[in-house]
Amino acid sequence: MSEEIEATSRLEATIALVDDHPTLLRGLASLFDDEPGFDIVGTGTTASDATLLIETLHPDILITDLSMPGDIFATIETIVARFSTRIVVFTAFANVEMAMRALDAGAHAFVLKGRPSEELYAAIEAVLAGTVFVSPDFAPTLRSGYRHRSREKPAEVRLSAREKQLVSCLLEGKTNKEIARTLQLSEKTIKHYMTNLMHKLRVKNRLEVVLAAQAMKQPQMPLESADISEVLVSGR
Repeated sequence: MSEEIEATSRLEATIALVDDHPTLLRGLASLFDDEPGFDIVGTGTTASDATLLIETLHPDILITDLSMPGDIFATIETIVARFSTRIVVFTAFANVEMAMRALDAGAHAFVLKGRPSEELYAAIEAVLAGTVFVSPDFAPTLRSGYRHRSREKPAEVRLSAREKQLVSCLLEGKTNKEIARTLQLSEKTIKHYMTNLMHKLRVKNRLEVVLAAQAMKQPQMPLESADISEVLVSGR
């Protein structure tokens, strides 16, 4: 590894940090010095470091920049496919394409640097709760990007009654656990429905499910009046 991984004792939420600027990495770590419940278990400076951190330390959260040696997008995909670690992208790039690419790869949060530290804490709490978080002042721009992309996708499929219920719950800002409780199903079943729904609509994340469903204008499904900002910013 290009930087030594330092492991410490585990607490309520363990966090690994990856940033290719050592000074910024130290500054990022210092944000958690006085935050109870957050334990920094390791740091790295490359995409390969991120993989090694997850494989060896199994942190609850990975906070990573996007600009670094290696393919961080492929790394995010690999981590999401193999581990339960939640990924928070923490970057200075307010770029819609990069944000969509990171979220499509499986990142659970997209937070812009330069914001108050409370925003990063909120993102961590959101992903630990199983939701998606995007910096609020960047969310409208990202929503526009997703809407533009959803309009380019064919919308010829129709949703089953159960799939309509699932999308309606998403629009209400419900997490998988809350959806499971509402529909009286297991979380595993909800995840299965979500995966099938994404495949059916040819989309890659929860927000695009909602946008694709809107474009379809299903009868008896009042999606046009829904608040998409709730789906994106709180991610639920």
